[in-house]
Amino acid sequence: MSHEYDHEPVPGLPANLPEGEQLLWQGSPSAMATARRVLHVGLVAAYFAALLVWRIATGLSDGYTLSQIAFDSIPLLGMAAAAILILSLLARLIARTTIYSITSRRVVMRFGVALPMTVNIPFKAIRSADVALRPDGTGDVALEVDDLGRLTYLHLWPHTRPWFVRKAQPSFRALPDAEHVAGLLSRALHAAAGTPERARRPQAAARPQSAETATGGTAPAAA
Repeated sequence: MSHEYDHEPVPGLPANLPEGEQLLWQGSPSAMATARRVLHVGLVAAYFAALLVWRIATGLSDGYTLSQIAFDSIPLLGMAAAAILILSLLARLIARTTIYSITSRRVVMRFGVALPMTVNIPFKAIRSADVALRPDGTGDVALEVDDLGRLTYLHLWPHTRPWFVRKAQPSFRALPDAEHVAGLLSRALHAAAGTPERARRPQAAARPQSAETATGGTAPAAA
């Protein structure tokens, strides 16, 4: 773990929780799911596989032997291995440096491989939340927030809902227990709002309130 986080009184939180606020859950992305779902290692591997098939086909049509084609394909195989290795290592770094937290009053996202950042999202700023489950049980929990200040899609990536660029939605990505986390967040949102839980997916209407950075200032705003 990087020494940038040694100052945290509780891992994943920039300061001790105020009196009366409780930590309900903490978790991190799955490194394997991050590689597959966020960094798309499978698509990269398929791309290089298609290039290899094309090289073999064109080599055979030009009269080259399989041994000659195999030798000429070594640089391509090296690039493929390097790309997959780099993306896999990046996925592990993302998983190791990310901690998502849910308290009785807010959501906290601490992330950043090169530039550490902590984003506080009060429950009152969360308009709704949605969970996307994968067949392997992993999934994402996306938050629709009233105001992100100056935070943009690029500031939050990869901890944001894919393709929601104009109005970014902070997200817990590649969670190994996404369904459990979505249920817990739903109960916490309804408890904070003082309303009974009526849906499995978390939803809560609230008055606008800005998300804040760890320093307490208004978080930079979405485009």
